[in-house]
Amino acid sequence: MEQETIRLLLVEDVSKFARVIEGMLTGTSRVKFEVTWVPNLAEGLERLTHGGTDIVLLDLSLAGCEGLAGFDKVRARAPHVPIIVLSSLDDEALALRAVNRGAQDHLVKGQIDSPLLARSIRYSIERHRAEEALYRAEEKYRSIFENTVEGIFQTTANGDYLSANSALARIYGYADSEELIRNLTDVGSRLYVNPGRRADFVRLMDQNDVVTDFESEVRRRDGTVIWISENVRAVRGADHRLLFYEGTVQDITARKRAEQQIRDSEALYHSLVENLPQNILRKDLQERFTFANHRFCATLGRPLEEILGRTDFDFFPAELATKYQQDDRRVMETGEPFETVEEYQPPYGEKLYVNVVKSPVHDADGNIIGLQGIFWDITEKRRAEEAARKANLELARSREELRLKNEQMEEDLHMAREIQQAIIPQSYPCFPKPGDPEKNALEFCHRYIPSGAVGGDFFNVLALSNTKAGVFVCDVMGHGVQSALVTAIVRALVEELTPLAMDPGQLLSQLNRDLRIILRESRTPLFTTAFYLVVDLESRVVRYANAGHPKPLVLRRSTNEVHLLNNFGKKSNPALGLFDATTYPSAEMTMGPEDVFLLFTDGLYDVSGPNEDAYDPDWLLGAVQKRLHLPVEVIFDELVAEVKGASENGALADDVCLVGMEVKL
Repeated sequence: MEQETIRLLLVEDVSKFARVIEGMLTGTSRVKFEVTWVPNLAEGLERLTHGGTDIVLLDLSLAGCEGLAGFDKVRARAPHVPIIVLSSLDDEALALRAVNRGAQDHLVKGQIDSPLLARSIRYSIERHRAEEALYRAEEKYRSIFENTVEGIFQTTANGDYLSANSALARIYGYADSEELIRNLTDVGSRLYVNPGRRADFVRLMDQNDVVTDFESEVRRRDGTVIWISENVRAVRGADHRLLFYEGTVQDITARKRAEQQIRDSEALYHSLVENLPQNILRKDLQERFTFANHRFCATLGRPLEEILGRTDFDFFPAELATKYQQDDRRVMETGEPFETVEEYQPPYGEKLYVNVVKSPVHDADGNIIGLQGIFWDITEKRRAEEAARKANLELARSREELRLKNEQMEEDLHMAREIQQAIIPQSYPCFPKPGDPEKNALEFCHRYIPSGAVGGDFFNVLALSNTKAGVFVCDVMGHGVQSALVTAIVRALVEELTPLAMDPGQLLSQLNRDLRIILRESRTPLFTTAFYLVVDLESRVVRYANAGHPKPLVLRRSTNEVHLLNNFGKKSNPALGLFDATTYPSAEMTMGPEDVFLLFTDGLYDVSGPNEDAYDPDWLLGAVQKRLHLPVEVIFDELVAEVKGASENGALADDVCLVGMEVKL
């Protein structure tokens, strides 16, 4: 993976310390640092003028810097470049002032090490990027707030405005939002035409915390009356106490006037069709009923006042309502009459089949303003054939959906398996001389067998130096996609924690803290057992630490012995991801010539069947003792074969991972 490059400007007047900083940033594993050093503030400001700097490391004790005044000059010259300040003293007050004025971090010279410095730089850049993104988002929000055509506001529960945009000021007849906030107080008495309208609004807010399409007549500043529609929500604090209302306002005066004109013009029409035997209805462009004759009201079992202004979704199942409105839109968009036979489900009765005729309704200018529908019952003729057709269509659709879902699942699992196989080591480093297998002092082999498409086991062999090797193995609780995802997280964390890899206990302790942070929001408890050892070929010492993992075996072929690699103090340690402050101690042993270390996951003795009680760590110890002098690959294959043979269905019940390390000295 290509290293990220960070261009750092170091403003420091002590050349020796500057070289120390450059040394700390040399050879970091994940990031390449390009350090530019200048000895004084003036040169630093000049360098920033030319751009090409990702972050500034500024010594506050520079001559001419004058403490935070120098920081202000750097920030003014390059406001979009993050700054970390340095000082010789651990001055908490100075650090806080620097951070409050925009510094991303404050470091004390005598307390800096390479990992701390690299991490501070990376985190500072990421925080600065997040702050820049937040600033842009706030600017975008402000632009939307001021330029939208809808009025936007916040008011107290008493009706005093806390904020308002320009659109709201225009709707209410004010020059700007400041004039509106200053003059329009107590909206209950000064805004609404109906004296009780504000009380209605407050009651609905108290009940639901939300009001939508709340239509009212209001007075503008000049006294003229308009109609508005409000959508408002209550904003409450952590104690559920009401803080304020916020919402939007639309001027719907034109719409309300048009609706009144339509109602007036249809009065004569209604009187002509009221007593016809067919069901007759009319809708507007928003699919709202504007008329229904007596027969249609009887079919719905509702009085006319409960039908007007509502839509099909208020009376019919969603599937039928969607079908009705699709046909309506076809008529209103094309202007062509539409005739069909369709299902009709009255709210109080059996499902019917009706012959439907829909035609557009035009205004005086020829514009389509809605539609008229007429329908009558033909249930007996169509019920049998329609039932058969619908059943066949539903069966075909269900089969196709199931096929597509199965195909997608197979593709996803196949890709996940390929990705997981790719992160398992396919070759091993050579020790002590890289690239010379003939002189290799350590020989590795492994077997990785997931029980499903993907698994929750993982291992890695780390080349810590020419003479030091690290071997890591872990087992995430459960198996399948969830465990595989956590395995990928563990792999990434182990790579990130390479600077700690020389100390097994320190690596597992930090890995536990990082996992706790990542998995804290998971609703399902997850944990990971892990074992990590470091081999030092020069001192012939093996150091290791265990986090709830099965104890590895040491095959001492020189003395024909097999024994467990016990934990420090022979005490058990919890798995990773369970507790925040767990510390994992390291233990050590001296390795002998021809020693073999066998690391494995507990799936190796997880047998499902009548003989499952016979397979446990004691069985494994005996099984390896019998095969002490066989090649490690043969031992692995025979153990796996025996476990499969003892299982009920001849398959592994859990993921299995085995790693062997043979000492050739």
